[in-house]
Amino acid sequence: MPEVLDSLVIDLEGLGGASYMPLFVVLRDGVALDEALQRRIKGAIRAALSPRHVPDAIFAVPDVPRTLSGKKLEVPVKKILAGVPPERAANPDSLRNPELLGYFVELAARLRAQ
Repeated sequence: MPEVLDSLVIDLEGLGGASYMPLFVVLRDGVALDEALQRRIKGAIRAALSPRHVPDAIFAVPDVPRTLSGKKLEVPVKKILAGVPPERAANPDSLRNPELLGYFVELAARLRAQ
């Protein structure tokens, strides 16, 4: 989608007994993640893939965390969302943008509080 520059999806299946699949999107400047855009994203995923691939929630993030070589941090983000401290989930010295891990730590705390 033209509004979405990058994305990361995490499958937290089985954590806490329930499946939860958040989608993290980096949006173009000036684009807001409103309900209409969320519906369009979910509809595009449903049409291109299947209803099983539609995320439970969509979050706008400033960037997708990556290694120095550019690989997306799917497993470390999954660990952080599961409650693993960020310093155990990923080595900050090997990350292109380690400051982003704080966002996922805060989100994990909010999700556990729900």
